[in-house]
Amino acid sequence: MKRLLVTLLWAFAAFTLAAQGVSVEKARFHVGDNAAWQQPGFDDSSWQILDLDRDWNQQGIQNANAFAWYRIHVVIPSELKKGFTKDVLLDLGPIDDWDETWLNGVRVGKTGSYPGDSEKVEGNWETPRRYVVDPSLVRWDQENIIAVRVYNGGDPGGFYERPVWIGKPGLTDYATLGLARKGNKAEAVLTSRVKTGGTLTLTKVEILSGEQLERSSKKVKLTPDKPYKVSMPMEGQVRVEVAYTDNNFDDLLASVVSNPYILTPPAPATPRYNGPLVFGVRPGSPVIFRLAFSGDKPMKFAVEGLPEGVVLDPDKGVLSGSCQEEGDYPLVFTATNDKGSTSARFTLKVGPQIALTPPMGWNSWNCWGLSVSQEKVMASAAALINRGLADYGYSYMNIDDAWEAAERNPDGTISSNEKFPDMKALGDWLHSNGLKLGIYSSPGDHTCGGHLGSLDHEEQDARTFASWGVDYLKYDWCGYSKVFNPSKDHSTAAYMRPYMKMQQYLREQPRDIFYSLCQYGMANVWEWGAFVDANSWRTTGDIRDEWGSMSGIGFSNQLELYPYAGPGHWNDPDMLVVGKVGWSDNLRDSRLTPDEQYTHISLWSLQAANMLIGCPIDQMDDFTFNLLCNNEVNAVNQDVLGQQAHRDDAEDGMQIWSRDLADGGKAIGIFNLNESSVPTYLKGALERIGVKADTVRDLWRQKDIPTEATYNIPPHGVLYVKVKL
Repeated sequence: MKRLLVTLLWAFAAFTLAAQGVSVEKARFHVGDNAAWQQPGFDDSSWQILDLDRDWNQQGIQNANAFAWYRIHVVIPSELKKGFTKDVLLDLGPIDDWDETWLNGVRVGKTGSYPGDSEKVEGNWETPRRYVVDPSLVRWDQENIIAVRVYNGGDPGGFYERPVWIGKPGLTDYATLGLARKGNKAEAVLTSRVKTGGTLTLTKVEILSGEQLERSSKKVKLTPDKPYKVSMPMEGQVRVEVAYTDNNFDDLLASVVSNPYILTPPAPATPRYNGPLVFGVRPGSPVIFRLAFSGDKPMKFAVEGLPEGVVLDPDKGVLSGSCQEEGDYPLVFTATNDKGSTSARFTLKVGPQIALTPPMGWNSWNCWGLSVSQEKVMASAAALINRGLADYGYSYMNIDDAWEAAERNPDGTISSNEKFPDMKALGDWLHSNGLKLGIYSSPGDHTCGGHLGSLDHEEQDARTFASWGVDYLKYDWCGYSKVFNPSKDHSTAAYMRPYMKMQQYLREQPRDIFYSLCQYGMANVWEWGAFVDANSWRTTGDIRDEWGSMSGIGFSNQLELYPYAGPGHWNDPDMLVVGKVGWSDNLRDSRLTPDEQYTHISLWSLQAANMLIGCPIDQMDDFTFNLLCNNEVNAVNQDVLGQQAHRDDAEDGMQIWSRDLADGGKAIGIFNLNESSVPTYLKGALERIGVKADTVRDLWRQKDIPTEATYNIPPHGVLYVKVKL
C-alpha cells in the first residue's frame, strides 16, 4: 500500500532528476488551520489535489479571509548536493496573501504577518517565496513533505503563478546589490551571506547620446555580511550601470540608476489648450468640465456656442449645468491672460455615450493603499489645480478602498468612516472646481481590503453614490466568491452577472457615472465589457513599480486587445506607477528608472489607457510633473479616433507599436526592451512597418527630427514620434 501511495504521489509531481532541480505542479489541499498538518507523518490522502499554477478560487474553493494548507510530496534527488553550497532552494513562487512553510516538520520560512501576530498585519501576495534551507533537513532520494500554511486576506487566494521548484540556490539567494543616487554620485552596495568573490563593474553613460563616459571594473572578495561599497560621480543627464559576476554562480546581479532628465519643453506663458477635443454627457446629466488651459494665471475664460442649460464660470473656466437636447454642440473656448489670448475648437456631445476619451485623473491606491483619508484626497485635489495638472485634462479624483464604515446604517445604506467625514461636501468642492469624484466598491460582501462591499445592496449603494455626486465607480471583483463558484458555473454569463446588476442601478441615477470593471481580465472581459455598459475594464492583475510588472502588462497582456477599445469603452492596464508610491503611509520613489517611466507613459498613451496618477500630487517633483504634462503625448492618448495601438514589429529586443490618429497621422513608439542601449536608424525602423517620411515629430522633445539619422534608445527606453501621412 505504501509503495502504491508513493507511485500515485509521483504521478502528480512533474519532476526532473537532475542537478537543476525538481518541478512540482500539484499539491494536496485542505481548508482550515491545524498545527498537526505541518508534520510529515500526517495522513493527507483524503485531501483535495490542486494545481499550483492557479489560485484556489479558479479551482472551486471559496475561502476568503481564512486559512488553508497545502502539502507538497516530493522526492528530492541527492544530485542536488553538488554545487558551491550544499543548501537547497524551495522556490514556491508568489502566494496570495501570507504563508508559513515547513520542510519535514521544521519551519523554514514565513512571508507576511498573519492576523493575530504581534506585528502589523501585512500581506505579500506579489512576493516570490524563495526559501534557502539547510541540507540536513532534506530526506535525500526519499519522499519529503513541504507544508505551506496560507492565509487569504481577500479573494483570490493561494498559489497561483507557477509550479513549485526545488533546486540549488543562485547568487540572488545569497547576495544583494543595491544602487542608489546619493547626492551627485551613484553608490553601489554589494553584500553576501557566503564567502565568495567576483567582478564588480560600473559604467557611466550619457543618456541621450549613449556615449560611454567612464568605466570601472574591480575584482572583489566578499566576506559574509560585510558590505562592499563603491561609488561613481553622477552629474548631468547620465545613468550608471552596475553589474556583478561571481566566480561561483552562473547568475549575475545588475542594476541601473539614472538622474531624472526632463524632455518636455516648458509650457508658454500665453494660454495653450491641452485638454480633450470632445466630451460626452447624457441628456439631463450634470455637465462637469474644466477648460484645460496652461499659461500664466490669472486667466479669464469665454465659450461660444453653449447649449441652453450649460453655463461657464469665467474665472475658474468650469462648465456646469445640464442639457436636455441630444446633439453635437461645436464650441469655441477662449482663454486670456496678460500675455495674450488663445482659442480652441471643441465638441460637446449630448447623447447616450460618455467616456469618449480615456479618463485622466488620480487614484489613491498606489500611493496610500488602505491609509487613504479625505485629508489626503483633498491635498492631491488642491495640488492638481495649483500645480497645474488640471490644465492638462486631469480631472478625476478617485478614492479607492478603505473609505467604508465598518457597518451599514440600520436602513441598509452604506456610509463613510471617520476618515471621510463628509463625502457630499468633498464631491461638491470638486465639482465647483471642474473636477470629478470617484469611489470604490465590490460586487461581493467585502472588498479586497476587507471592507463592506455592495452585495445585496447594489441599488442602495448606487443611489448613495449618486447623492454624494460620484462620477466614477471602480467595481472590484474581490469578495464575490460568496456567490460565485467556477466549478459549478464557469460560463461568461456568470462573470457578467454581478456587473450587469450594478450597471442597471447606475443607469437609473440622475448623473453620469463612469463604470470601471476591476476583475483582472477574467473570462476575457474585453469581449463583453461593453455589453454590460462598462466604460473600461481591467485586463490584468495589479501593476507594481518594477520593470517586469509594467513591461509584462504593457507589452504582453495588451498585445491582442486593440480591437476591443474605442470611444466609450477602454482596455485598462491598471494605474500609473510614477512619482512616489508605497500602497501605505510608507511612500518611496518609484523603482522604475527614468527611462522606464518614459516607456510607461508612452505605452499607456499609445494604448489609449486610463491615465490615473498613482502618486500624491502634492509631493510630486518636477520630473514627474513634466512626465505627466506633455500636451503632445497626452493628445495621443486623448485622440478622438480612439484607436488603441498594435504591435507592428518585434526583433532582437526591440518593439514598434503604432496607432492611427484622427488627423490622419500616426503615433509610433520604438521601444528598447534590452538591458543596454541600442542605436536605431529611424528611417529603417519606420520602413519596416511601411511608413515613409523625411521628418517626424519627437513627441517628448516636441520638435521635428530627421529620419535619416541614428538615435540612441536607452535600455528599457523609447523613441516616441508622430508621423504626418
